[in-house]
Amino acid sequence: MYAISLGDDGAELRPLEPWQAAEFLAHVDRGREFIGQFNGLPDVIKDLESSRAFLQAYAEKTAADTGRIYGIRTDGTLVGAVIFRQLDAARGTAEAGCWLEPSAVGRGLVTRAVRTIIDWAVEERGIHRVEWVVSAGNAPSIAVARRLGMTKEGVLRESYLYRGERHDEEIWSVLAPEWRAAKRAS
Repeated sequence: MYAISLGDDGAELRPLEPWQAAEFLAHVDRGREFIGQFNGLPDVIKDLESSRAFLQAYAEKTAADTGRIYGIRTDGTLVGAVIFRQLDAARGTAEAGCWLEPSAVGRGLVTRAVRTIIDWAVEERGIHRVEWVVSAGNAPSIAVARRLGMTKEGVLRESYLYRGERHDEEIWSVLAPEWRAAKRAS
């Protein structure tokens, strides 16, 4: 399997596939409470069967070219993931997302990983607009959007029902010309 280096610290990005369901479940279990603060993944991944089904759904999205999932690894251990929840090459749009377990926080892993997949989407797939939808209370994820040069477009008030409570969601995005200009400037 291929891996994309995320820097000199040994972190790398690799595809996640259904055969890795046990490892994926162990990863979610290690970060269940932390990940679940803003992300419904721990409510979906409860056992080996649901872990396999989740990864199979993304394998089908990959085959249909409508989404992707990549694991973030440090020293060979799965510690997080970045995804294209949706990818529509014909329309030129995608929605990116992420999560990490607590041991991996604060090292810039998500920013580096999302930068890698956005660059692929823009340069290889011709995606014009990448969105980042985040709970208004998720300051670390909002900081990632800012570091990636995304623009906050607005707030969907109480649009996300999560664990019985309504939350505001912020919509951030970056357009292909902005992405390329920022790369040239760096």
